[in-house]
Amino acid sequence: MDRTLAADLDRLPELLDATRRAAVDALATLDARPVVPTAPTPTPLGPEPHPEPVPEPLPERASGAVAALAAFQDRWAPRLSASAGPRYLGFVTGGATPAALAGDWLTAVHDQNSNSSLDGGGQDLERETVGWLRELFGLSTAHAGTFVSGATMSNTTGLAIAREWLGERLGVSPSEDGAAALGPVRVLSGAPHSSIAKALSVLGLGRAALVPVPTLPGREAVDPAALDRALADAPGPAVVVANAGTVNTVDFDDLPAIAALRPRHDFWLHTDAAFGAFAALSPDHAHLAAGLDASDSLCVDLHKWLNVPYDSAVQFTRRRDLQARVFQNSAAYLGPLGDHPDLVHLTPENSHRLRALAAWFTLRAYGRQGQREIVERDIACARDLGDRLSADPAFRLLAPVRLNVVCFTLAAGPSPDRLAALARAASAEVFVTPTRYGGTPALRAAFSNWRTTHADVRRAAEALRRAARETA
Repeated sequence: MDRTLAADLDRLPELLDATRRAAVDALATLDARPVVPTAPTPTPLGPEPHPEPVPEPLPERASGAVAALAAFQDRWAPRLSASAGPRYLGFVTGGATPAALAGDWLTAVHDQNSNSSLDGGGQDLERETVGWLRELFGLSTAHAGTFVSGATMSNTTGLAIAREWLGERLGVSPSEDGAAALGPVRVLSGAPHSSIAKALSVLGLGRAALVPVPTLPGREAVDPAALDRALADAPGPAVVVANAGTVNTVDFDDLPAIAALRPRHDFWLHTDAAFGAFAALSPDHAHLAAGLDASDSLCVDLHKWLNVPYDSAVQFTRRRDLQARVFQNSAAYLGPLGDHPDLVHLTPENSHRLRALAAWFTLRAYGRQGQREIVERDIACARDLGDRLSADPAFRLLAPVRLNVVCFTLAAGPSPDRLAALARAASAEVFVTPTRYGGTPALRAAFSNWRTTHADVRRAAEALRRAARETA
């Protein structure tokens, strides 16, 4: 064994303790650190991002873990954002609860490839966790679930199962014969997330298969009557992608109304509920997620509102048999398909880290009540920010705050450049991301972090007000 590697093994407890101290320091300073680090010299449009560092050459000689930790702390840690903190409101980014962080550390310690019943402890833990999540979101036992890396992979997996269902309806098997055996495919949706088109490209169905369906006036929710007409326009099986929480405004399709179209039309219902599924936890908002169980496949992201570390999501489906037909992997050293196929037969991954452990830890530690409190506090914080921005003449809300996202713009002369400058100028205190809604350039703030409080909302609102004045 290399002498430096052997020395690190001998003093592993000390190395882990040094890493623990570095982690504690990073978390303890979240509130004081810039949310997104910027260069110290401002420009007329606000601080510019750091210049890219010059890559260092690959080390030739061993220096050990202590030296590597020191180099990371010196060179990279200062450049990392405080995305684990309470005012990182860009994208839809959660954090890591204390229990989830402990679970994630132990995931690396035990280093399981949880794909085979030949070594089944990890699989059993994942199945238990999936059962808890199914119960959390109010799904029936008809839904089987599997962990994947994120919403994009969850949507891709669900649509791969839908592709096989189309083949079943047409008497072919795309998993055996290729996607071309299906002929033209229609995937109908009102306001699909960009990952849907990406998934269709990956699956060989093509981005052109995505058929936009009109939405309700002033909404991102699909018009059920328009969907009814679109399904009738061309007979034959189709795929409908419903939204349970759009990215811009957290709008929800009427899932019961969509499901009610099934007696007249033959379609697979895939629901993208990446973070909207968590509305089911709040009694005041559970009606938004009504009808999730009617989905044939369902996407839920966990590194968003469950607050487990990246990367983690779950996909559910009522047709595990079709899922295994798509993803089965035949090799003597892998477990059998059977009635309860090993995880290796259910996703594109042969290697499958024990992602479920962080989710298991946070669900076991805080239960339904703890998760509900996080969801309801984030919703209240989003409404608080919406109220503060509405009261400021510099800003204008573009949509009501339905759940946990605030979609807003400048009241006068919004442009992508002005909004980008505003976001940069505020980025030390709050991070928001650009979008476009109804043709208007905008910014959006998404609340899904377990640490966020109303004090953070006050700081965020003041930073945005100050940035609006500075960049006017």
